[in-house]
Amino acid sequence: MDTLSYKTISANKATVKKEWVVVDATDLVLGRMASKVAKLLRGKYKPSFTPHVDCGDNVIIINAEKVRLTGKKWTDRIYLSYTGYPGGQRETTPEKLMAKSPDRLVRKVVRGMLPKNILADSLINNLFIYAGSEHPHAAQQPKQIDLNLIK
Repeated sequence: MDTLSYKTISANKATVKKEWVVVDATDLVLGRMASKVAKLLRGKYKPSFTPHVDCGDNVIIINAEKVRLTGKKWTDRIYLSYTGYPGGQRETTPEKLMAKSPDRLVRKVVRGMLPKNILADSLINNLFIYAGSEHPHAAQQPKQIDLNLIK
């Protein structure tokens, strides 16, 4: 019996193959898109996935202002934040966040779907969000990916 075939291969920072991926957010539901983007950032679609290593891809999201929410979530959902001062609890809706900055809303939703640990702080840095269809990462030769085709 060949015992080498039973060895588990654990990726590390040197052996990870990171790619650049472009996701077009036009007419995608925000939560469903964010969960798939979080999996791409984490590297869960790769056979060499290792939970404690940043083995995910670098993801570029374009057309972030064209993302959609179902139902009344634009006005009824509330995001809470705290300034650190007494009486400093602030609330905002996705509609207000989108008016200020579309990339902030998408980043907040994707970050919520990453694990709550130190690794997530470095994973979120691999996410690049742009409101329009142009991005400055052409030199990395990113490949276009359709999120509807992956599970």
